[in-house]
Order: sequence, then C-alpha cells, then structure tokens
Amino acid sequence: MTLAGIELRYLINYISKNTFDYYVSNIYGINNNSLLFKLHHPEKPDVLLMFSNMGLWITSMKIEPIETNRLLKRLRNDLLRLKLTKIEQIGAERIAYLTFSGFDKEFILIGEFFGDGNIILCNKEMKILALLHSIDVRHRKLRVGLTYTPPPQNSVSIFNVTQKDLEEILSSSVPVAKWIGRTLGLPTKYVEEICRRSNIDSKISGNQLSSENVEKIFESMNEILNNVVEGKHEAVIVKDGKNSDVYPIKLGNDEKYFTNVPSFMEGLDILFTETIVESGKSIHTSSEDKKIIELENKLEEQTKAITLVKERSSKISNIAKFLSNLVAKGVTSIENSKAVEDLKKQGAEMIKEKGMFFIKIDDEKIKIDPKASLPTLSSKLFDESKRQAVAINSIEKLKKQTEKSLEKQKNQAKVAEESITFSEIRKKNWYERYRWFYTTDGILAIGGRDASSNMALIRKHLEKNDKVFHADIYGSPFFILKYYNEDVRPTSLNEVAHATVCFSRAWRESMYGLNAYWVEPEQVKKAAPSGQFLAKGAFVIDGQRNFVNVSTLKLAVGLVKQNTDYLISCGPPDAIKKNSICYVIIEPSGSQMVDTAKKIKLEFIKMKEDVVKSLSIDEFVRVLPAGESHILESGLGEQSDE
Repeated sequence: MTLAGIELRYLINYISKNTFDYYVSNIYGINNNSLLFKLHHPEKPDVLLMFSNMGLWITSMKIEPIETNRLLKRLRNDLLRLKLTKIEQIGAERIAYLTFSGFDKEFILIGEFFGDGNIILCNKEMKILALLHSIDVRHRKLRVGLTYTPPPQNSVSIFNVTQKDLEEILSSSVPVAKWIGRTLGLPTKYVEEICRRSNIDSKISGNQLSSENVEKIFESMNEILNNVVEGKHEAVIVKDGKNSDVYPIKLGNDEKYFTNVPSFMEGLDILFTETIVESGKSIHTSSEDKKIIELENKLEEQTKAITLVKERSSKISNIAKFLSNLVAKGVTSIENSKAVEDLKKQGAEMIKEKGMFFIKIDDEKIKIDPKASLPTLSSKLFDESKRQAVAINSIEKLKKQTEKSLEKQKNQAKVAEESITFSEIRKKNWYERYRWFYTTDGILAIGGRDASSNMALIRKHLEKNDKVFHADIYGSPFFILKYYNEDVRPTSLNEVAHATVCFSRAWRESMYGLNAYWVEPEQVKKAAPSGQFLAKGAFVIDGQRNFVNVSTLKLAVGLVKQNTDYLISCGPPDAIKKNSICYVIIEPSGSQMVDTAKKIKLEFIKMKEDVVKSLSIDEFVRVLPAGESHILESGLGEQSDE
C-alpha cells in the first residue's frame, strides 16, 4: 500500500499535535529504508515515530533491527537532543518536511513517499547532507551537496480546488475517473468512491457530464477530504487476496474484505509493520532459500538416478537370464540369427563400434566377445547387473546425506526467519514515568527521578489526601504517598520515608543515619517568596515537618504482576517482598548500575525464566538508585505461585 496525499495531511496534523515540544532522545535503524525515532518529553509519555520510505506514523510496535541503515549514524550525530519543531506538507504532495531545532542548529528531514521512496537530510538552507537514494533524471537531481528540489507539483491542489476548477472536465474526452485522479492527485480507491457517491459512471468521458454532475463531484470530494483530514474516521484494514490496504474511511460497498481497527494510525502501524517484517524475513532467508532450492534439485536428481539405475540393473539381469534360457533351447552362439532376433524382442541388440562388439541395452553398452559361449556372456551380464546394484547403494547413501543437509538448511532458514520479530509495546501506567512501588498496606508511592520529574510530580499529581516526602539532604527526590483517606499508618509512612532517603544521593555516597520528613499537600508552596528564587524542581515547605529516621540503606527490586503484565519495581524490602513474585535485596557500593542490573536479571531468571527473559536490562537499570550496588539476598515474594 502507498499513502495518499490527503492521508499524509491527516498524519502530519495528528503527529504535529502529539509531538509538540518533544525532542529526539534516540534513533534506531530498523532496515535500510526505515528508522525509528524515540521522542521524549519531560512530562509526557515517550512517542515512537517510524520514519520510512513508505510513510511516517506513530507506532506501538518494537521491531528488532533487520539490517544496517546507512543514514543512522549521520542522523544520530545531527538530530539527537534536538526538538521536533515543525512538520509540514507542501500542497497535497506525498512529501513530509520535519524540522529539528536546538543548540543554534536546524535540520530538515524530508520523506518522499512515492515510487521507491526516499529519506533526505538537509540543513536549514536546504543543502542535502545525506540521503538514501541519489536521483539524476530530467527534471531533478538529488545528491549530497546539491540544494533539495521537490518534484514538479500538480497545477491544482485538492486542498485549494474550487468547483470552477472541476468544470474543466466538461470539455475533456478523458474518462471521468482518469481525469479526477490525474487532476487532483488521488489514488483509484478515492476516485471510485467520489464517483460512487456522485452516482456517476467512472468510465464515461468528462464531456458527457452536466454541471449538476460536477457539483455532485465537488461535494463528494469535499466530504471525503474533510472526513479524512479532520480525523472523522471509520478505519478498516482491507485484505483482498495478496493486496492489503488500510482505509481511514470505508470506501466501496464490498465489506466482506473489511476488518475494523480502532484508528487509521493503528491500521497503518499494523500493515506497515507487517511489510517491514516480511521484507526482513525475505532478506534474512534469501541465501538460505537459494541453498534449499539447490539441495532440493540435487535430491530430485539423486532420486531419479536411483530409479534409472534400478531399472537398468533389472533389464541387464533379465537379458542375462534370457541368454541362459537360449542355451536350453539349443542356441549356443549370440551370433545365431535366432539369438539376434530374440534379443531385439527383449529390447537389446549386439552392435559393433570401432572394431569392438557390445550388447546395447537401452543406453547402456556392455563390451562382449561374440565368440564367447552364452553362459559366459550371461555371467558377464549378471556381474554388470550386480555392479549397477552396488552403484544404487552409493547413490542412496549420497541421497541420505543430501536429505540431512536439506533438513539442516531448512532449520537454519527457520531460525533466520524467526530472528525477525516484533512485539507490541506495552502501554505503561502513568506512574511508571516516576519511581514507584506499593507499600505493604497496598498504597501507591511515586517519586521523582530528577528536577523535571520532581516538578511534574508535585504540579500534576499531588492531590488533597496525599502525603509529600523529602529527605533531609540537598538533591533529594520528592515522593508522594497517594490517596490517603484513612488514619495515618506508620508502616507506609516509614516505607516511603525510607525510599526517599535511599533514592537520594545518600545511596551513592553511602550516607547512613539520615532523616526524611513528610508534610501535607497544602504545606508545599509552588512559588518562591517575594524577592527569592527557586531552582527547578524545588519547592518551599511551610509549617511543621514530620521527621522519620532512616537507619539503614536497603532496597529491593521485585517482579510485580499487574493483570497480564510483568513490571519491575524498586522500594523498601518488606513492601517489595509482599507485592512481588520474586525479589532481590541490594545495598550501596559494589558494581555499576548496568552490571548490578545484569546480576539481578540472572537471579530473577533462576526463579521465573519464562517471564524475565523477555525483559530488557534497561527495565532493571531504570528502577535502580543512582550509584553502585551489591546484592544481599534473593528469593520468592508473597505473590509467587510456587
């Protein structure tokens, strides 16, 4: 499938709205024609934007890298940490321009989604810095160092077309569908729908239409255009035999091929992901498939050879028996006229070539002495038949070797195909952007990771009945104990205070014996007193503070099951043990965060391999406190089913 210009307009509007003020935190190469942009915002969920020669779309799929993308290194060098400040489309062309800005730099990434497609990186003067495919045709040249020039545009853009523009069709002898498609740059699926809604035969020529017909065409065109661009969708995936497409609105009446999808974006994600994955499987298995075909041909030849040699051996044996029977009939020489005549009836004959005599049986020639007795000749043929039978055994051994090689090659091809995988990215809970755990009382506690998330935590998620925690040390995170509608439970208060200290720089510097305190939401002032300044992520605490002494620095990392999902959480040991399937307790000092994460994952695999092996190391690193750690113990939590 290919994107239409009006579909691209919708995508650009949607993506622009949902990526405003986001910056590029990472870029991944998927294949030679596709890149995945991870866009980050300090207060909103990350967005994964796929940028391919087929189009651009927000994805919820994680595709394992298939092949190297030669633009990846350049794009990472130029675009990482820059904000996506603008996405636009010129006219109704299938071209998207993404502007990335920051640090006094600006780059434009262009996607051309027609033909073989292209991805082009330009500077702000539109000079080409890198591109997938160079182009050198009559009307445009694209290569590094040249100024980017778009292809010639249609004289009429569907977004600006008037009814008067459409009236030109009345003087055209071209079929209606062809004229509309060519003039408005619309694919057949939309052209046919315009004609269907206008009750017009798409095959008649334009000069057969009336002004009323043109008015209906204009109304139908605008209705479809507005529905697609403004997101008034009834998205369906259409699969008809080998062809697949996704429609933002239902086109045509043949709904037996329709499958409803929640949104046009999700439908695109499904089909384009399938296309990328199938292409990857083809790439990875092409060499294996070639070897499989070669082995299958070889196996077929060996099977035919065995059949042929068996038939030949049997015929030679039959001729040997025939010669023996001639002796019983009184024939003593192969040169006897009766022997010659009867031999031909058996499909054999005696021939002479270059002074030598042979018995020819089908294509096989066996050298003989015509003066020898028939029993001698019969014995010679029996020997030849046995020799042929031995050859059959040799070919069968080779055939078995070929069968083993073929089976091995098929397994290798299967492994190569299965290596191209994708999975749906789990939609995270809002609190997973922060540090989080459930106390032993079952209450959610969430904490900031840095100044930005501290600010977001207090400004966006602090509510009337919460408790706010902070450690008595500079650079401490804020923690919130959520929805406290009952009497204060000391256990939860102590656990959140403990977590607040452990996730401060006290862990990195092994500072034992610190205090944390908690206050009510109304005590947290979000603005500095007059004449004073508050650093980012800082707040003024007004009134009495309730201090809690934290004597130890211990945290536990646990595997938590929520519905059908498995999450990694980190918090006070007792809270994690109660709410986890398995856990590991850690203390400050020892290994760096990544090494500690790897060790924790190995411990979890021993206890819950089927679940943990699919979790990435990053998920473990993300929950750990900043600094070195070492493992004290591991075990099964109270939520374990073992």
